[in-house]
Amino acid sequence: MSKRAKPVPLHIDYLDIDGRTVPVTATHNPRARRIIVRVDLAAGSVQVTSPSKRGMANALKFAHEQRQWIAERLEQVAPPVPFQHGSRIPFRGREHLIRHLGARRAQTDEAGPVWRVRSAETGGLPEIRVTGHSSFVQRRITDWLKAQARAELNEKALAYAEAFDVRPSRITMRDQTSRWGSCSPSRALSFSWRLVMAPTHVLDYVAAHEVAHLRHMNHGPRFWALVAEAIPNYEPAKKWLEVHGPGLHRYGADPFGAFDEDDDDAED
Repeated sequence: MSKRAKPVPLHIDYLDIDGRTVPVTATHNPRARRIIVRVDLAAGSVQVTSPSKRGMANALKFAHEQRQWIAERLEQVAPPVPFQHGSRIPFRGREHLIRHLGARRAQTDEAGPVWRVRSAETGGLPEIRVTGHSSFVQRRITDWLKAQARAELNEKALAYAEAFDVRPSRITMRDQTSRWGSCSPSRALSFSWRLVMAPTHVLDYVAAHEVAHLRHMNHGPRFWALVAEAIPNYEPAKKWLEVHGPGLHRYGADPFGAFDEDDDDAED
């Protein structure tokens, strides 16, 4: 199967909105039917897509004309929540409190410097506890969440693969902002580790969705019928991602200020 062409960023401009400099990335995509403006609520940036290279100037002009709409959307951007002592973050759809215990060793049967304590034991919110120097908290919580996501998504993906009689070539975790999962022509599956912060039924849906692409590399009727075999009522999960998904990217900003890009050959 040939690789699907991806739109290539051609120009970057900036908008001044209420004293805030907002980057605008202009992209040419021949599959687009009209000029499209999107606001990335995770990054606080704007993407404008033009169906033709010649229309790039008009696309940027159109983005400037939509300043009020863009400003209203940017008001929805919530402040970032770092992984630090006292922060409240979602884990499997439920709010958890991060508690840093300093150099104290974990009084738990679980190995490692990070572990989860249920609400029945805390008398309040469930907690994610972490030991070690305070400068290690961000990275340790991030690594722990990634490990939890890897274990759960591997298990779910392999279970759906067996049910669909397919086999992925590999399964990886990433931090892509444009999609929650992908399936490449080489049969490689990729998932966002941030799915572990979403409710379990949402993670299940994304796993089934991407594994179904191993049978049908499209979003046609047979694809959705296969997804429905695994997740009969998948619409609530799909809607949850549309409404709440962008907000997951505000938790635990990468201390190096970087994130993974999508695989070059990735399909959705």
